[in-house]
Amino acid sequence: MEEGLDAHAPDPEPDERQLLYRHVTAEHSTEYLAIMRLFTETLLADLSAEDVRTRLAERGIRLSLEQAEDRCIKLVGWKNLMPSMRDPRVPTVAAFQHARRRFQTTRLGSAVQRQIDEILQTSDGAREVARELLGSMVTLLDRILRQARTPHTADAEALAADVTTLFNNQKIFVESVRDFYTYLSSVLSRYDLVDDEYASFKGLLLEYVDLIDTDVSRHAPAVLDRLEQLEPIVGSILAVLDNLPGLTSADPAQVQRLPGRQRTDWTELLAWYSGSEGPSGPSHLRSAAEAALNQLITNARRLLASAGTTGTRRADLLHLAALFTQASAEEAHRGFAAAYGTYPARHVGLGPDEADPRATPAHSWWDTDPVDVPVSLRERGDRAARGRTARIPDPGLDRERLTAQFEAEQAERQAAAAELAAAGQLNGRTLTPAARDLLLDLVSQALVQHPSLPEPVSITGADLDVTVHAAPSGAEATRVLAHDGDTTFTGLVLHASAAKPAGPPLPAEKPAADGTLSGVPRRHDAAASPDGSSQ
Repeated sequence: MEEGLDAHAPDPEPDERQLLYRHVTAEHSTEYLAIMRLFTETLLADLSAEDVRTRLAERGIRLSLEQAEDRCIKLVGWKNLMPSMRDPRVPTVAAFQHARRRFQTTRLGSAVQRQIDEILQTSDGAREVARELLGSMVTLLDRILRQARTPHTADAEALAADVTTLFNNQKIFVESVRDFYTYLSSVLSRYDLVDDEYASFKGLLLEYVDLIDTDVSRHAPAVLDRLEQLEPIVGSILAVLDNLPGLTSADPAQVQRLPGRQRTDWTELLAWYSGSEGPSGPSHLRSAAEAALNQLITNARRLLASAGTTGTRRADLLHLAALFTQASAEEAHRGFAAAYGTYPARHVGLGPDEADPRATPAHSWWDTDPVDVPVSLRERGDRAARGRTARIPDPGLDRERLTAQFEAEQAERQAAAAELAAAGQLNGRTLTPAARDLLLDLVSQALVQHPSLPEPVSITGADLDVTVHAAPSGAEATRVLAHDGDTTFTGLVLHASAAKPAGPPLPAEKPAADGTLSGVPRRHDAAASPDGSSQ
C-alpha cells in the first residue's frame, strides 16, 4: 500500500486535526469542497477517482482522472478521507492500478464538512433563541424525577428518551443564546448604526431581549430546583441507562456516549444553572442584556449630540465612494480635494478681522502672519463650542404670569356662567360671546354623554355655578343672539339655571313625525330657520 494510504492509521493528534480544515483555504478549494460533499451526501460512500471525476462532471466541474486522484490523495493526507480496502475485480493490470484506489470519508472529515456547509449556508442575520425549550425542560425533569425515585419499575426506553431530549434541548438553547448575543454585540459595536437601522435594533433590544430575560427568570429557578433534587439520585438514572443495549468497543475510550450517560454531564448541567463553578448561565444572560442596553444608550447619546465629531459619516462616505466609481481620474482627484480639503496651503482672507489687509489668497503662509486655531480644533478636530454653560433662567416670573393668566381666564368663565344662569329660558336671549361659547361647550358635553337624547338631560359645568337643561323637541328650536352672530339649536329647548337644586326641567315633547330632530346644535354666523334657510 502506498505511503499516506494506511487504512489503520491512528486518529490524528490535536495539532494534526488542524489539517482537517486545510482544504477550505488551499488552492483549488472549490474542487476539494465539491469532492467532500460527494462523500458526505450518502452513508458509507465508497468512491474511486473515476467515480469522483464522473460525478463532478455532472455538476459542471471538469477534472482529469489524474487530477481527481491527486485531489483525493491530498484529502487523505489531511485526514479528511481514508483509503478503502475493497478488492476490485478488473480485467487488466492498468485498470487495477486505478480501481484499487477507492476512498471513504473519515469520521472527523465528515464532521468538519458538515460544519463548513452549515457555516457557508448560514446568513449573517440574527438567530432566534430557542427560549421555549426552558419550559419543556421543567416537564422533562419532572418525568425523570418520577422514574428515578422508582428505578425498579422505571421504563428504561422512556427514561433514555427524556434524558437525551433534556441535554439536547439544553445544548440548542445555549448555542442559540450564544449566537444571538454574538450577533447583537457585533451590531451594537458598529459606529455607523443610525436612523432606521438604529430604531429596528432598539426595538429588538427592548422587546426581544426583555422577552428572553423574562423566560429565563421564570423557568431557570424551576430547572435548578429539579436538578438539585436529582443530584443525590443520579446514580439510579445512570444504572437504568447502563442496562440498555448500546455501542461497545474493546477500548471504551473510543466510544462517544450520548449526553446524560455520565455523571459529569449532570454535574456540568447543574453548575450551569447554579453557578457552583463560576458565574451561572442565567447571570451571564442578565449581564449580557445589561451590557447591550448600555451600548444602546451610548449610541443614543452619540445620535443626539448636536455638534462635534461624534456623528457618523457613513452615508456621506458611501455617496462619495459611488461618485469615485463613476468619475474619471482627473474628476476623482478634484473630488477628493473638495471632500477632504486637501488644497494647497494658501492664506484665506479673514475680511475685516484680517490683521494685514495686504495678505490675499495668492500669498503663501510662509510670508503672512499666523492665524490662531483653537486648541480643540487643532488637536482633536472638535468644532464644538467651549465655555461655561449658561445659567438656567429663574422660572418665577413665568410662573406668576401663567398664574395670573389662569386666574383671569377662570374669572371670565365664572362671569360667563353667571350670565348664562341669569338668562333662564335661552330662546331669543342675547348673550356675550363668552357665555354663548360656554353654552356650546355644555350642550356638546350633554350630547356626547347622551347621543340620541331620548329624554331631557341636565349638564353642570365643572367648577362653574351653572346648569343647562336640554329637552328634545321636534317642532321648536332655541335661538341665541350675540353681536358676532346668532346660533340656532334645532330640535332642542334649552334652559339655564344656577347649579344649586332648581325646579324640574321642561317637559319633553314628542319628536317630529319626519324624524328631523337630531339633537345636534348648529352654529351659524347668522340666524337660521329650522328648515336650514338663512334669515
